[in-house]
Amino acid sequence: MVETVIGAPNAGDTAWLLTSAALVLLMTPGLAFFYGGMVRGKNVLNMIMMSISAMGVVTVLWVLYGFSVAFGTDKGGLLGDPGQFFGLRTLIAGFGDESAGVPLIGTIPATVFVAFQAMFAIITVALISGAVADRLKFSAWLVFAAIWATVVYFPVAHWVWGGGWIMEKVEAIDFAGGTAVHINSGAAALALAIVVGKRAGWPKTPFRPHNLPFVMLGAALLWFGWFGFNAGSAAAADGVAGATFVTTLVATAAAMIGWLVVEKIRDGKPTSLGAASGIVAGLVAITPSCSSVNVLGALAIGVIAGVVCALAVSLKFKFGYDDSLDVVGIHMVGGILGTVLIGLFAAPEAPAGAEGLFYGGDLELLGRQTLGAVAVLVYSFVIALVIAYAIKFTIGLRADAEAESNGMDDSEHAETAYDFAALGGTARSAVKEA
Repeated sequence: MVETVIGAPNAGDTAWLLTSAALVLLMTPGLAFFYGGMVRGKNVLNMIMMSISAMGVVTVLWVLYGFSVAFGTDKGGLLGDPGQFFGLRTLIAGFGDESAGVPLIGTIPATVFVAFQAMFAIITVALISGAVADRLKFSAWLVFAAIWATVVYFPVAHWVWGGGWIMEKVEAIDFAGGTAVHINSGAAALALAIVVGKRAGWPKTPFRPHNLPFVMLGAALLWFGWFGFNAGSAAAADGVAGATFVTTLVATAAAMIGWLVVEKIRDGKPTSLGAASGIVAGLVAITPSCSSVNVLGALAIGVIAGVVCALAVSLKFKFGYDDSLDVVGIHMVGGILGTVLIGLFAAPEAPAGAEGLFYGGDLELLGRQTLGAVAVLVYSFVIALVIAYAIKFTIGLRADAEAESNGMDDSEHAETAYDFAALGGTARSAVKEA
């Protein structure tokens, strides 16, 4: 659990965390562009709406009870006390008498910590949507997002960061979300994609990105915002924030290069989509490990993530699950790599002070990292399956065939992203052809 004290906040730390929170929130619109550019033109608004809607749904749940479940007083290692901070009671206080101070978590106002962690919850839910592009009903998405956040993300955040069993018993290292964010969302994405089923025509029909500049813009916004994600997790404007900023930069650059090399060798051409995907793979992999590795370790993790994730995205064709935008291959696989490789590359001079196998450590750290990764993967996958089947047999998960053919923008939102009427056709006919 987090402990609050009444006092005066550190101005520098508070300013950095407020900035970091805003940077992390920007990642969700960045994700919307990243995903939106990869779908066909008739589905781009629906894809963007899935990310943006997470900002609404998760924020409301977070301030009501989500923060309390994640960071309230521990209940058996599984969740925090749901009522302790219900509606953020006791956290917005002290402003009538500024000399008495305000509730602090560490050196920052408790409300700033609440806001920062809210952004993690939002983007974790939004990440899942990429696996079910082009076919999931928007109403079903909203219900899934609300239930999954409640019964999976909030408790898992407690396990990893809020004093739960992974933090206290397993003692696995996850500085900024390899397990709680990326493995968690990737496993849920796999489960949801399996239950929803394949897109009509997949895998024979090519589903090409309709707007690669959107994809590149989204990747750039994600990279920019990710510095708040990782360096902000230091919760202070200090040397830890500086170190994690640098390892995040280095690993991401290395992963992009690794992905492009795979494309050049395998396909003959490096692509912009590959560069964008490599950027995200590197960001994912360095997220849990950014405080545990030195620059050489960050380079190694980045290259490994770029290469492995570039190969992993093709697993969906081998195993027959339609992960539309490669959430599993990038986020689940990248999260596993970043979490487990701490057991190899953790350097004692890094802020976490851990020793991986390559720096004189033993197998214990590797085992702890693996246990944490597997536990979150299994829990998220199983519960997401249950939620998805429950929705499927009640309100229904998937849009009907006609809606899927016409496009989710028109069928779910009565809108189109592009007005082609000025070009001599109708918007509806142009969308049908996209």
